[in-house]
Amino acid sequence: MAEQYLPILVMFVLTGGIVGAMVGLARVLGPQRPTLVKEEAFECGNPAMGGAWGRFSVKFYMTAISFIVFDVEVVFFYPWAVKFRDLGWPGLGAMLLFAGLLAIGLLYEWRKGALEWD
Repeated sequence: MAEQYLPILVMFVLTGGIVGAMVGLARVLGPQRPTLVKEEAFECGNPAMGGAWGRFSVKFYMTAISFIVFDVEVVFFYPWAVKFRDLGWPGLGAMLLFAGLLAIGLLYEWRKGALEWD
């Protein structure tokens, strides 16, 4: 039983060794010229302002959660499209039900104002 996992163990050891070697070589061979500008936190080219623990609006989280939910759900359309002909009418009905539930969820979210950024 243990010999089945040996190739996976070898892969992890080799991968860890390669990553460690690359990080070590970059640290040893890379240029070491720190300046005050390089030591600053980088924020899209803008100077840092405010504390690191600033609060975000709830609308940001609502939009992020909505994106994740609909993005993950749309992933289920791809396998259905690949097997469309093999699934026949029952497959079409199931996917129409699925798409309808997604549409109802989006409509509910829209009506509740979760997509508004005012």
